[in-house]
Amino acid sequence: MQATEHKLSDALLARFAAIVGDRNALREPEMVEPYLREPRDLFHGRTGLVLRPGSVDEVAAIMRLASETRTPIVPQGGNTGLVGGQSPRSPSEVLVSLSRLDRIRDVDPIGRTATVEAGVVLKRIQEAADEADLLFPLSLGSEGSCQIGGNLASNAGGTGVLAYGNARELCLGVEAVLPSGEVLHGLRRLKKDNRGYDLRNLLIGSEGTLAIITAAVLKLFPKPAGREVAYVGLASPEAALTLLQLAERRAGAQLTAFELIPRLGMEFTLRHTIGSRDPLEAPHPWYVLMEISSGRSQADARETLEGILEAGFESHIVADAAIAKSLAEATSFWIMREELSWAQRPEGGSIKHDVSVPVARIPDFLQAADKAVLKAIPQARIVAFGHLGDGNIHYNISQPVGADKDAFLARWHEISDLVHGIVLAMDGSFSAEHGIGQLKRDELARTKEGVEIDLMRRLKVAFDPDNILNPGKLVQT
Repeated sequence: MQATEHKLSDALLARFAAIVGDRNALREPEMVEPYLREPRDLFHGRTGLVLRPGSVDEVAAIMRLASETRTPIVPQGGNTGLVGGQSPRSPSEVLVSLSRLDRIRDVDPIGRTATVEAGVVLKRIQEAADEADLLFPLSLGSEGSCQIGGNLASNAGGTGVLAYGNARELCLGVEAVLPSGEVLHGLRRLKKDNRGYDLRNLLIGSEGTLAIITAAVLKLFPKPAGREVAYVGLASPEAALTLLQLAERRAGAQLTAFELIPRLGMEFTLRHTIGSRDPLEAPHPWYVLMEISSGRSQADARETLEGILEAGFESHIVADAAIAKSLAEATSFWIMREELSWAQRPEGGSIKHDVSVPVARIPDFLQAADKAVLKAIPQARIVAFGHLGDGNIHYNISQPVGADKDAFLARWHEISDLVHGIVLAMDGSFSAEHGIGQLKRDELARTKEGVEIDLMRRLKVAFDPDNILNPGKLVQT
């Protein structure tokens, strides 16, 4: 169903604006435009009004008026989403930015929790935890601009999932505003609470289609006493998988990151990232960025990492490796991973996939997907990288050198059907950590088992009978 094209009346716009004040009700095109462009430029949003509420009461008032007038509302955090879930689709939709709900309400060092509002930027939460000598482990490439409300709404993953879990595992409670304007007061700090259905987990990952998350209680963790990072050169994904098994046996929970990187991705980063350098002397077909964190000491982390690498060399799994000699060098190693997505942009069009398969099937998936893609586009440049330890691969395909970018991107759905078909045949998922949004909504409806998609639709209707909250995203009713 297409979004309604009619514009909202001036009288109704004025009623919405009165809730937040004229200063925080944006209508001028130059003021609205930054909220309408998303990172991949796949969707260009349309709206007649951007509201910037400064409190949960204002969010509730907005939703009460929206419910009364059946006005569609699109919540938005830091606007870093990659599937169009935060983009309004019509002048009849009002965009609600949570950026002014940016208070860190409380940090409890004894209970190891932080109570934060939805608009707090992820990096600020990490820094607040660090000041309390604790750790908030959610880490994303966009952490300097993404907001925790959006992280929770999309159940964000990132590089810390292997040891700490994704956003859902890092949250104890949420405060949220329902489509009716009612407020769900669920800011509980309890690790054990079995009083009925878990509404917190239902709202996390719902992409703003069931309620607007306005605050959350987050789990904090003891800061590691020691941390060591290594860049490892390998011959194949099979070798990387064998190294992962070795590392898990020797390090257990101390293995906090295990990232797979292809040589082509390394070359793109070296070419387009100022200050980047190859950590190893000679090129290798594949690399692993591995991190060990010890609760005991820096020496313990070092000894554990060296033991893993020594065993890898002895077993002829590891071709070469470099252990970071300083915090600055460890940071430079991580930059080589974090810049992978952005380094593909100067290379032209990129067809991107966020998939997961059982960890043991990753080499099989890469082999099958490469064969199918290169048969369809023989000179395509495949950059498959990501979180090997949890089975999440960002299977990205850069256009052939000299190809027409628009013609290449026009094949997005054709190529995605090939890749996702292989993923589903391996009992995987075509949305590992980026969500569904607009981009994958129809594919979800086609591929999700009938009972599951029917239950999802029933939940949407139960929470939002008038379909006013982020309509057309995630699931179509």
